[in-house]
Amino acid sequence: MSGYVGIIVSDPSLQNQFTQVELRSLKSHFMSMRRESGKLTLRDLASRMSRLKVVGENLTEEERASFIQDLYQNLDDEVDFEFFLKVYLKLHAHANARTGTVAKNSSAFLKAATTTLLHTISEPEKASYVAHINNYLGKDDFLKKYLPVDSSTNDLFEIAKDGVLLCKLINVAVPGTIDERAINTKRVLNPWERNENHTLCLNSAKAIGCTVVNIGTQDFIEGRRHLMLGLISQIIKIQLLADLSLKKTPQLVELVDDSKDVEELMSLPPEKILLRWMNFQLKKAGYRKIVTNFSSDVKDAEAYAHLLNVLAPEYSNPSTLAMKDHFGRAKLVLEHADRMGCKRYLTAKDIVEGSPNLNLAFVAHIFQHRNGLSTQTKQISFLETLPDDTQISREERAFRFWMNSLGNSTYIDNVFEDLRNGWVLLETLEKVSPGIVNWKIANKPPIKLPFRKVENCNQVVKIGKQLKFSLVNIAGNDIVQGNKKLILAYLWQLMRCNILQLLKNLRFHSHGKEITDADILKWANTKVRGAGRQSHMESFKDRSLSDGIFFLELLSSVQPRAVNWSLVTKGVTDEEKKMNATYIISIARKLGCSIFLLPEDITEVNQKMILTLTASIMYWFLKQPVEEKSNGTSDSETISNSTVDDSASESSLEENGNL
Repeated sequence: MSGYVGIIVSDPSLQNQFTQVELRSLKSHFMSMRRESGKLTLRDLASRMSRLKVVGENLTEEERASFIQDLYQNLDDEVDFEFFLKVYLKLHAHANARTGTVAKNSSAFLKAATTTLLHTISEPEKASYVAHINNYLGKDDFLKKYLPVDSSTNDLFEIAKDGVLLCKLINVAVPGTIDERAINTKRVLNPWERNENHTLCLNSAKAIGCTVVNIGTQDFIEGRRHLMLGLISQIIKIQLLADLSLKKTPQLVELVDDSKDVEELMSLPPEKILLRWMNFQLKKAGYRKIVTNFSSDVKDAEAYAHLLNVLAPEYSNPSTLAMKDHFGRAKLVLEHADRMGCKRYLTAKDIVEGSPNLNLAFVAHIFQHRNGLSTQTKQISFLETLPDDTQISREERAFRFWMNSLGNSTYIDNVFEDLRNGWVLLETLEKVSPGIVNWKIANKPPIKLPFRKVENCNQVVKIGKQLKFSLVNIAGNDIVQGNKKLILAYLWQLMRCNILQLLKNLRFHSHGKEITDADILKWANTKVRGAGRQSHMESFKDRSLSDGIFFLELLSSVQPRAVNWSLVTKGVTDEEKKMNATYIISIARKLGCSIFLLPEDITEVNQKMILTLTASIMYWFLKQPVEEKSNGTSDSETISNSTVDDSASESSLEENGNL
């Protein structure tokens, strides 16, 4: 299909070992493992590959560790996706040799392994997430008749099938993401209403940073437990790590010495900030080791014992550190946490088995409950000297989530830091304009030599000029140096290029001609006028757009049943404008628009985000079968959007161009 780009592996012999479905499954698993602590080393693989079907079930962690140690000298080497695939192949062959399974060819034996790769679910994780949901949603007016859920059953997946629970869980994680007026909450939903909830859920999950490239609405309908649990895990993780930022917890500045270190701290992903906080407290306790992950480094529970002793000495038990048995020590640690009143959903067995997700959740709960940081630290004055880059922060967030939704090999936590080697930008350019990157001269991470990063970024700038971006005074080194203004300028033009390219690819509407901003503007006004409405948009910076009425009328014109006008305000006061803006975003996502703007972008009329919203609605409409369109006005003169609805299952991922 036009616009579809598969996962690219630069080594042809490796590419031929896998189908695209297998690569997508393995890549999803790789990204999940990598996000647990921000990076992935050879040393981490033994414990984190436990959930891989053949490798995890037929080899113990010790056997995997021993095999990897025999193959590679430096276990601290960082693992990228291709390196991961090579290790996986070797471990898979080793596991088959151990069990006497003989594969006729690589592809044949991988099909069985990777298509069911994530189909097993962790019962301890399920129990933990169920407890979390019962705790946070148990009093919800709609859900209380279904909760609490019994974790020993599969009731969670049955309740989640209508999409309501997941939508509400997203709002617990990031309050205000979904306007709950847009959720279909009837007792019995028809298939159309259920699908709308699923689409709203998936597009909203992407908008808070979840990776959903392998999850579609059909997966909810069919109750695919491993995919649903994977999404629930991501949502809960986002909630638990929400306080791990200087904006939410300014006391974190105590972890650094000067203003330069503050900026570095602000650029770290929340998991790394959590590790830094944990090591900061452990140093106070006299613990000599450095904790680098939430798995092997905490399995003996010794680090936990020291951490809780320094945070809550009044509840300490001398027997904890004296205990030689790891399981026994883990039990005493959890008793200590209970006495602190700290919420926790893991067991002693989960600690000693090194469950990364559950241990991360445990440490995050400890941080939320008692972080041990000073409330009157002098260093907080550092924060007052930093510029208030609200607009920069908002745009960085939108571009970051958009790029992550494309399914690149690296999850981006901060565009100013994570794009500096140029690799993810090259991947994104390849997705937007297939074949445009010269991979022969590209340098793959990890890149140690600075000039190699400059080479990648020089190619990024060169391609931008090919695509007719305005790049006056921008050089590859500006990206390597993390120049915020220039990086944001490039990313906006890249997102806009993607929008216009997607529209152009709908050749039956565009006839292959270039699509312009003016075409999008004209289409929107034509649709609203054709529906008998009076609103008009002069430009994408028209101040009258702040009340939201034009976009509500546009949404109603492309899908008459989309807007419940009894819920719409007049948009006079700031509060009324925000209510309309929140409703617009949720309605658009519910239809199938993949958008990354915030209500403030509408109320403040952010020209860039207004364009992406309009284009997204247009693209969704023009993708619909002719007979489903709401009126007969000609659409051949225009098209639109940022990333198509990729909330369709694997088959439609190709149509939607998200991989």
